[in-house]
Amino acid sequence: MRSAIVIGGSLGGLLAANLLYKAGWEVNVYERVGEELAERGAGVVTHAELDAAFHRIGISVDSSLGVAVPGRITLNRAGHIIGEHEHPQVLTAWGRLYSLLRQAFPSHRYHAGKQLVTTMQTGGQVTALFADGTHAAGDLLIGADGIRSTVRKQYMESVTPEYAGYVAWRGLVEEAELSPQAHATLFNRFSFCLPAHEQILGYPVAGPQNTLEPGKRRYNFVWYRPADDIELRRLLTDDLGKVHDNGIPPPLISKSVMQEIRQVAEAHLSPQFAEVVARTPQPFFQPIYDLECPAMTFGRVALLGDSAFVARPHCGMGVTKAAGDAMTLVHQIDQWGIDEGLRRFNDERVGFGRKIVAHARHLGAYMQAQLQTELQREMAERYRTPDAVMTETAVAPEFALH
Repeated sequence: MRSAIVIGGSLGGLLAANLLYKAGWEVNVYERVGEELAERGAGVVTHAELDAAFHRIGISVDSSLGVAVPGRITLNRAGHIIGEHEHPQVLTAWGRLYSLLRQAFPSHRYHAGKQLVTTMQTGGQVTALFADGTHAAGDLLIGADGIRSTVRKQYMESVTPEYAGYVAWRGLVEEAELSPQAHATLFNRFSFCLPAHEQILGYPVAGPQNTLEPGKRRYNFVWYRPADDIELRRLLTDDLGKVHDNGIPPPLISKSVMQEIRQVAEAHLSPQFAEVVARTPQPFFQPIYDLECPAMTFGRVALLGDSAFVARPHCGMGVTKAAGDAMTLVHQIDQWGIDEGLRRFNDERVGFGRKIVAHARHLGAYMQAQLQTELQREMAERYRTPDAVMTETAVAPEFALH
């Protein structure tokens, strides 16, 4: 029986592990974090390719996956609807997808607290060495360990994430915490507001314990704000003066920054979105990065998902891209064997990764332009109409449709 080692136990790693397991492989997942991965305050937009991966794994894609919305609206500063667009879509939460994928995979093959140190390849075998002194060997190793991938660093140390010049504030608020007015406007649609130089969007997702019961769901928001290198350093500095270069844990964001972000929301967002931010217990932010790898395979080692390509979240394709990587990898290996299958996987998915990163850059050009010249800001503004934002954001581009 063919065997695989998957480094990284989040969504990308679990997608690959489940698909390989379903195809008859012996698979083990090794996750750096020592306990069950905590639920993340993030929503996920679903696309057809993600649905297809779940079908292949044997997970039902039905009304229990997330919250279905019929379309999109854009609000002005006063809270009035200034644009509408019909676009049925299912919106879910990171925790919901993680729970389904973990339940589908054999629990005894998921190993927590395993920090990868390095990999070695000899005679068609790959060995992973871990910080606790243990090791694991297999016919294939998949690096699904995210934007700061240890696997990628070993094979392409010079390839690193590039900061795009802005951040995304995110958070979840309980459905029951919203006022009737805000709930009526926002909750059953994918909504946008376009304050000067910024953008905020939001949509409903599952609630605690993945419940979809009305009144117990949550509302997810993403708020893009420019931040040059100096401003980013300020945001990453906690109340004790420590700078968290690789991302500050939400509870450590300084009190002054938290107070400031709520005040800015009140001053610049529609009343509905200002309320969402105000009632979110712990907003947090993520610096926006681009990442492109010239290759995704190195002998019997393959990169997958954010380990290889990170596209800005405007296209809403992060998890779907990982699902596409995983399905392509398994299909090509089944058709052509491990070595030729990996070569074909690399050729196909490197090209796709470059396209999706370029597409996401296009969608985020307005935000990046805020740090550039006045002419660039004016040009970017032309592509920031409600219609353009509603029809392109979190929609699979033509080249991603199969």
